[in-house]
Amino acid sequence: MPTAAKLMSAIALALVAFIASEQFKPLLPEGTDFGYFSFVNAAFGLYFGWRIIGKGAGRGIAKGINNGLTGMLAMVLVVLFAHAFWIMQQNSRNLRYDSTAEAIQSIFAMMTENALLMLQFNIITTLVGGAVFCGLLAEATSRRWR
Repeated sequence: MPTAAKLMSAIALALVAFIASEQFKPLLPEGTDFGYFSFVNAAFGLYFGWRIIGKGAGRGIAKGINNGLTGMLAMVLVVLFAHAFWIMQQNSRNLRYDSTAEAIQSIFAMMTENALLMLQFNIITTLVGGAVFCGLLAEATSRRWR
């Protein structure tokens, strides 16, 4: 059932995902074609903000912060997997893998590589601070609009 807390947390986490994606772009090699990179990540933020953060709103401030951090972590893991899977699929169309196992291993190698690239102070601050903000915003919204 749609609630104001779900809507606010979805919008807030989508905004956090978009900002973090824009901060991540300069860390990738020059000439990388990003396409809809930031918008796809924002769509994942919408989904996880609605399903995780908004669903758990109204249970207290500590639970709200925990929901925000959980939603952000789930979003980051799924985004890392989705983009690595997409690149693996493009590489497999170009016959760059000898076996299925090698293709699957490349997904986790790319996830790890991108996760290590994300270990920048500004990106971590944006994600953690934004997650706490999203959780508190969902809590405040659920208290004001029932």
